[in-house]
Amino acid sequence: MATTLMTATVTPILTRMGEGAGGLMPLMCWLSPSFPVGAYAYSHGLEWAAEAGDVRDEASLSAWLADILLDGFGRNDAILLAEAWRAMRAADGAALGRLNELALALAPSGELRLETAQQGRSVLDAARAAWPCPAFAVADGLAGPVAYPVALGAVAAAHAVPERDTVRAFLTALAQNLVSAAIRLAPIGQTAGQRVLAGLLPDLSRMAGDVLTLGEDDIGGATFRADLGSMRHETQYTRLFRS
Repeated sequence: MATTLMTATVTPILTRMGEGAGGLMPLMCWLSPSFPVGAYAYSHGLEWAAEAGDVRDEASLSAWLADILLDGFGRNDAILLAEAWRAMRAADGAALGRLNELALALAPSGELRLETAQQGRSVLDAARAAWPCPAFAVADGLAGPVAYPVALGAVAAAHAVPERDTVRAFLTALAQNLVSAAIRLAPIGQTAGQRVLAGLLPDLSRMAGDVLTLGEDDIGGATFRADLGSMRHETQYTRLFRS
């Protein structure tokens, strides 16, 4: 009995769930607020944007999120996630480590580095503990800080969750977390937040499809005010969020 249980524990989750699972159920677990990642503690500079008046209503929130998700960190992190997924599936630990170094170096401020590193380490450690499988050995070299998209890409690939599903779910979760932060910061209400999210999803879905054909050379962004805002948040007088 003990041998049977141990074998079941380390078998990739989609193999045990059977055909047709599509990776959606484990993704919903890993990206759920109940998964111990701590995403609720971060606003990715949105708190400063609200304090400065850049985000003050539904329209300005929608514009701000579209910029940072489609032309800033959202796009870059999606590319890094896809590249990490591919490295993990190829069992290329060296490439995974190099991608992680790049992802951490791309953080434009101390708080944003903390945001990605804390969440990345948390998701990798929690997945190892609760969703173990032999493929995680490829990620053994990620002993220090781990960028969130790299960690999630590695976890998904270890369990053979499809790349397309992983990228789409990741971008949706990013948008959801930022809308949730905006609601707590009080420039908008819950219904307006859902309208903003619904408006973002078509563009995020298209970008997720594009990301499948992109690589490291396509990484780049132009969200300078958001990057500077994240630095100003470090000395903001009162704060609800860690970034």
